[in-house]
Amino acid sequence: MTRFQKLVFLLALTVPAAVATETLVYLGTYTGDQSKGIYRSTLDEATGELSDPVLAAELENPSFLVVSPDQKYLFAVSENGIFKGKEGGGVSSFVIGQNGGLTLINQVNSGGGAPCHISTDPEGKSVLVANYSGGSTSSYQITADGKLVSPATGAFIQHEGQGAQVPRQASPHAHSVNVGLSGKRAYVADLGLDKVLIYKLEAGAGTIAPNDPPFLKLPDASGPRHFSFHPSGKWAYTNLEMSLQVAALSHDAETGALAVLEIESTVPVGTERKGNSTAECLVHPTGKWVYVSNRGHNSIAAFAIDQKTGKLDFIERESTQGKTPRNFGIDPSGKFLIAGNQGSGDVVVLKINQETGSLDPTGHKIEVPSAVCIRFLKR
Repeated sequence: MTRFQKLVFLLALTVPAAVATETLVYLGTYTGDQSKGIYRSTLDEATGELSDPVLAAELENPSFLVVSPDQKYLFAVSENGIFKGKEGGGVSSFVIGQNGGLTLINQVNSGGGAPCHISTDPEGKSVLVANYSGGSTSSYQITADGKLVSPATGAFIQHEGQGAQVPRQASPHAHSVNVGLSGKRAYVADLGLDKVLIYKLEAGAGTIAPNDPPFLKLPDASGPRHFSFHPSGKWAYTNLEMSLQVAALSHDAETGALAVLEIESTVPVGTERKGNSTAECLVHPTGKWVYVSNRGHNSIAAFAIDQKTGKLDFIERESTQGKTPRNFGIDPSGKFLIAGNQGSGDVVVLKINQETGSLDPTGHKIEVPSAVCIRFLKR
């Protein structure tokens, strides 16, 4: 062996090998004759192909999921009216195993009927839940070992009032809860009240309380559903389920206040409201684009975000190649949008053009009964 060869050999011994990564995809469903709970797949980030789904955990109606910021735990709602014999839905905590499997830690009652959305604060100290039919918001502490604990006080707020369109809005319908980038406030889109309610959050204690200002009022009979912050924290976006629109909002980080900048349609002009509704709203990790799913129209509407004003410019609408796209997710690399088609029971992968934000079919999909939530874990 020459001196040069010895040097190369010694360098090979001292340089660490590249660490393999994988992107797991967790799929929430409505259970019944076919679905049994939470499923797991793996995303090929080079091609967008998804592996065949496997059952990760049996759970009734896990319609929404969230992975903890430290990637150790997964939390899921059970969107029921009765859970373990008591009124209200369920909230479950799972530890994520080395193979991506889920092992149950504990379960708590959501405090209200049909919990349909769940999130954590940025540090993973608390979990928050939106109860749709209960019209309420619940919060829980996360212990060091991933257990959910409900504080004695300050962990539940019942929404009050009604919206303009009765009977649909005869009572509150909390549809999502998202924590701001600072972790100090939670924002709850209430479809029944046409409001985004704003709460002060003490994440370590797992408690919430009304903010000042306490809410943003949106147009009557618009039905705000989901909510997504721009990475800068200066703007936020909420889809309006009933009016088939998306609202661009300004955000005051000091006070938590929101204000409407503009409202844009997510469907073609003349589309009837009957049989159509929006479902999900997500800002791309780069902050360049925002996407909204259209059920009935069965498409994803894409908009470019003006980086100076936060306002929107329409790009396109791309078919989800299935029926009733409820939730979708954008993978951690920002290259793929993965949509869960609840009505057709499949999960479809679209590629995101990194220059324009437009969406293109990849030809990849998997069969998942009543797929309604997409969540990622890259490790």
